[in-house]
Amino acid sequence: MNIKELLGKKIRYLRQKKCISQSELAGMIGISQRSLSGIEIGKNFLTSQTLENILDCFHISVTELFDFEHFKEDKSMASELVDIITNLNDTDKLRTIYKVVKSIVKD
Repeated sequence: MNIKELLGKKIRYLRQKKCISQSELAGMIGISQRSLSGIEIGKNFLTSQTLENILDCFHISVTELFDFEHFKEDKSMASELVDIITNLNDTDKLRTIYKVVKSIVKD
């Protein structure tokens, strides 16, 4: 995915999390619903003013908006977790991770 697609996906995620329609968000940030749709599908990029309006609307920082970590593919996340655990030299942290994972994936 390119940056426009990732950003659009993140904006759509934030909008849906707040239960806001495209039309409502478009009005809140001062653009047309069609423009917002283009941004969300990664066809259009937003202006600096629209970026500021989105940050204000969702009460987030630029860093938060451009954090795409949760859009990683499953295999990539699994591989990264294995690497983290394999290279962890802190027994207490390893035990904590083990307990958390076990509690989440109980049958």
